[in-house]
Amino acid sequence: MAGTRITNLQSTVKPGIQAPQRSTATQGAVQMRIKNSPSSGDRLSQSKSMVLQETDLPQKPISRHRRNQSQHNVVVAGAATFEPLVDLKGEIMNMAKISDSGKKQRKNWSSVWTVLTSDQLMFYKDKQETGLKPGGKADVLQLCGAFIEWNTEKSSRKNVFQIKTSTGSEYLVQTDSYSTASKWYDAIKKTVDSSTKEGFPLRRSNSTDYLPRHSSLPGYGSASPGVKQRNPIHRRSINMFGSSKLKHSASDSADKNGVKNRLKKFIIRRPSMKTLQEKGLIKDRVFGCHLSSLCEREGTTVPKFVRICVDAVEKRGLEADGIYRVSGNLATIQKLRFLVDEEEDLDLEHSQWEDVHVVTGALKMFFRELPEPLFPFRFFQPFVEAIKIKEPKQKVQAVEKLIQQLPKPNHDTMKLLFSHLHKVLAFSRKNLMSTQGIGIVFGPTLMWPELDAGNMAVNMVYQNQIVEFILTESQEIFNLDGK
Repeated sequence: MAGTRITNLQSTVKPGIQAPQRSTATQGAVQMRIKNSPSSGDRLSQSKSMVLQETDLPQKPISRHRRNQSQHNVVVAGAATFEPLVDLKGEIMNMAKISDSGKKQRKNWSSVWTVLTSDQLMFYKDKQETGLKPGGKADVLQLCGAFIEWNTEKSSRKNVFQIKTSTGSEYLVQTDSYSTASKWYDAIKKTVDSSTKEGFPLRRSNSTDYLPRHSSLPGYGSASPGVKQRNPIHRRSINMFGSSKLKHSASDSADKNGVKNRLKKFIIRRPSMKTLQEKGLIKDRVFGCHLSSLCEREGTTVPKFVRICVDAVEKRGLEADGIYRVSGNLATIQKLRFLVDEEEDLDLEHSQWEDVHVVTGALKMFFRELPEPLFPFRFFQPFVEAIKIKEPKQKVQAVEKLIQQLPKPNHDTMKLLFSHLHKVLAFSRKNLMSTQGIGIVFGPTLMWPELDAGNMAVNMVYQNQIVEFILTESQEIFNLDGK
């Protein structure tokens, strides 16, 4: 019966008209591709994909009564699930390459013919180069993994944006038209985001050939038959590296814990500061040390460094022009300070200290770096109140009473210093140092408030007046005549 039906069907074909064949009838509408399964153990059946033109779609729904029909992948051309990329071709832009694979380059602007494709931004020297081979391109930027942002710091031009590729190369792109620059910026950023998200295959430099990846692009179906897909070897290599990374991370964690434990034991066993000082391994410095602590350590009431400096100045520098006002060489002063802090034998008669301004500069630095000034903090306001007294005799008595209340190291050091400054003042005709000049120099050096309430200018006036007054009345206050 079946044979009879087939014979009758063939006999109904008119002469001269070729019966349509199955393969050619759907050639324009359906393109069949048979691909191997990803692995021999994953799928036993072959998968097929069809690409249908939108106009050739059947009006009736496709029947899916066959079991392997569910493996068909139907993609309508022009209706893909991802948004198509934007191509911009033919625009004169200004470009400057400022970094090549992380190595900075000199910024040189040049006009280029710019072309944007699905994953590349190409700069040609002129429009004619677009017809040349890929090797003739001036610059090709791979946009997969790139970064783009507006930039106003690296160029004074307007409408500048920066592109940094995944290889570390950096480009500045600019045009005078904001609308044109904004159009290109949006298109490039969209391309960067899309190509990075979709994971475009790697492209050889200056070539249109793609390097094969182990995974197909999402939304594009499976890989072509000529490209081998993933195999168990690749999976084994990935797993092998993954397991090795886990082993390395575990060993690194163990090493870190070991280092922490050793450091903890070292800190616990470390001797205290007091023990090191008692053994003489750690010594307080001279500069920046409390006056009372320094005198106690040296067994004196006046620091040795102050005495040495005063003796050196009185021996060879009282007549020096601008003494204590003129600054010495700062590098030499720091060198002198280092020797003093190291408690090395100090000989100010040496030729390297022949400039008396170096010695006076070091002495002023010593008083400036005291944690608490020569006039202690708690005495600052009482001295200010005393200097405001109008009657001269009462003022002298008030200041003298405050000085007598100072700690012994502060009192004796102050007495030695003002006695020395009184001698400097005796040579004022030669060194050109007046009482007011010495007060301006030593006022902020010898006293300052513990908390600055914002009255710096007012405090400075009082500081200068106090030092100037004590210097003027030093013979009576410190009894210098009787000593």
